[in-house]
Amino acid sequence: MYAYEAGKKAIEGNLARCGEEGTVTLRSDYGFYDVDYKLQGTPLVSILIPNKDQADTLRTCLESIKKKCMYPSYEILIIENNSTEEATFSYYKELEAQGIRVLKYPKQGFNYSAINNFGVKEAKGEYLLFLNNDMEIITPDFMEKMVSNLQRPQIGAVGAKLYYPDNTVQHAGIIIGIGGIAGHAFLGLARGRSGYLHKASLQMNVSAVTAACMMMKKEVFEEVGGFEEELSVAFNDVDLCLRIGKAGYKIVYNPHVELYHYESKSRGAEDDEKKVRRFQSEIEFMRSRWIGLLKAGDPCYNPNLTLASWNYGLRADGRGVKPWIK
Repeated sequence: MYAYEAGKKAIEGNLARCGEEGTVTLRSDYGFYDVDYKLQGTPLVSILIPNKDQADTLRTCLESIKKKCMYPSYEILIIENNSTEEATFSYYKELEAQGIRVLKYPKQGFNYSAINNFGVKEAKGEYLLFLNNDMEIITPDFMEKMVSNLQRPQIGAVGAKLYYPDNTVQHAGIIIGIGGIAGHAFLGLARGRSGYLHKASLQMNVSAVTAACMMMKKEVFEEVGGFEEELSVAFNDVDLCLRIGKAGYKIVYNPHVELYHYESKSRGAEDDEKKVRRFQSEIEFMRSRWIGLLKAGDPCYNPNLTLASWNYGLRADGRGVKPWIK
């Protein structure tokens, strides 16, 4: 154990040298560590939730925040996007009576980027939490964990660990290049497993996280220009994170922030010709804007590992292997 205790002291020493306050703990996986950063005050967080109908889905999300969240300083903004069901508007009246703001997005159609950019203009918080309406909170102190990470000056955005209802992983960070553009790491991994080198369960830097649950500094969001509205559905979170990284900030995946994600209940499947064409155009947009990065490879992912799967297996073609021995 002396080696693991020495590792803990080394991390504590590094935090002190960097002027950061945090508590370092040993994990059950020896040689791996957790750091809980100290929360400085309770700055206001604006939770932005786009919504179209699906009143019961939204209710589940909001009730989980109300029951689980221990953080004292937040506001909730529902961004209403062309709902038609009476039950939805009846629920909105309940929410407004509770002090929750319902903002009416003024345009037709679904454009995730434009909807959230619209909502941010009305947000009063120093920090922005982008949250899908089909989420359910698991971790009571999720807000504290995200804010305390973002209070570090070098951090631009923080993402969470998301599960499908069957307790398999839906999101544990995003790897650039998987699936051609980007894909979620550890997709389908059982909740109790920690994955390759325990990466599914370790706080770490990644190139991108999903905006289904993503918090960032409002000033950073505005500095990089917000969501790209050319990307109405796919890859807008990836593009935003990459621009945040390009501006000199880091993106953090925090597996200790856990939520259920009942994915795409509101929007539906990508199963008609119009949606397929839109998706292809967004792929081409990403290839054009980020061709250099796609060719160079994700800086947070070893080039010797596969892009054909999320499982961190070795590349089958061997082209990523460096010729260490000649």
